[in-house]
Amino acid sequence: MMKIHYILIVLISFIIASTINAQQDSTKTEEDWEWHWIDSDEWIWHWDDDFDFGFSKSRPSISLNFGFAQIDRKNLNKDFVNPNLLELKLGYIRDKTAWGKDDLVKHGYKNLFLSNESNKLSGKESAGSEIESDMWRLGIERTAGYGYKLGETSAIILYNGYTLNWSRIDFKYPEILTLIPDPEIETLNLYDEVFRFGTSGVGGIRIKMIDNLMLDASYERSIVFQRHLFWKWAGSAIIESVAQGLLDKFIDEIFESSPYAAPVVNFVLKNAMSYGIYELRKEKMNWPFESEAPIAYDQFKFGLTFVF
Repeated sequence: MMKIHYILIVLISFIIASTINAQQDSTKTEEDWEWHWIDSDEWIWHWDDDFDFGFSKSRPSISLNFGFAQIDRKNLNKDFVNPNLLELKLGYIRDKTAWGKDDLVKHGYKNLFLSNESNKLSGKESAGSEIESDMWRLGIERTAGYGYKLGETSAIILYNGYTLNWSRIDFKYPEILTLIPDPEIETLNLYDEVFRFGTSGVGGIRIKMIDNLMLDASYERSIVFQRHLFWKWAGSAIIESVAQGLLDKFIDEIFESSPYAAPVVNFVLKNAMSYGIYELRKEKMNWPFESEAPIAYDQFKFGLTFVF
């Protein structure tokens, strides 16, 4: 666990140093900066992407996903029957040429989703002391990334994103675990048959086959909070946002110098940052603040997205 702390600290420090050096070494004149501020399509695109919450320029879409998941909670010595999942997303997709390159694409997808994760979907039952589960999850998702055009209507997109969600889990305990009082079962009962807030980080690949159809493969780490401690959650979210924002500045510098390498670099760095943060949150749900461990779901998804 300490290695992850060191990796995150080194990565964030490297990004800050790179951003400062890029600013100090810049030879742009005041007129150059004024031109970039007023006329640059890239600056306008970033502004639209971050602050335009409407969908006037987006295309409606429907996603259908299936997959499988693994359940875990730190310091809990219980085994779970791993569930399968089904998921429906309704949202809007927006694609645009990136950084003035006709064969580079900037991609965004905002959606509402509903999913069910249950061992019933996998046809598995407890083989003895394993705990069965059935979870319904509702939330909002935002993903963004870059990709390469492969043809007139085809492309490959590499993306990263996050969700805010509410989950209701129904645990089914084997009889052997209910015969005597068990503090770990009492802990799980705090999540059982009630709605709990959670978040997740997601990364994946979308392959645009034709103008109206995309294939999707993704990995998502989702955590379900034992309790929603707003100020600690907000502090943890701000730290993550600052780290990702600094990373964006560094990636922008890569786009300016090596635009065709940047989509892959963006995919690797942003998903590595997200994975590291959620790995730390497996132990403390509001890392770095003192808090309980959440229930964590590792989800592997495959699906289709229909764009209209």
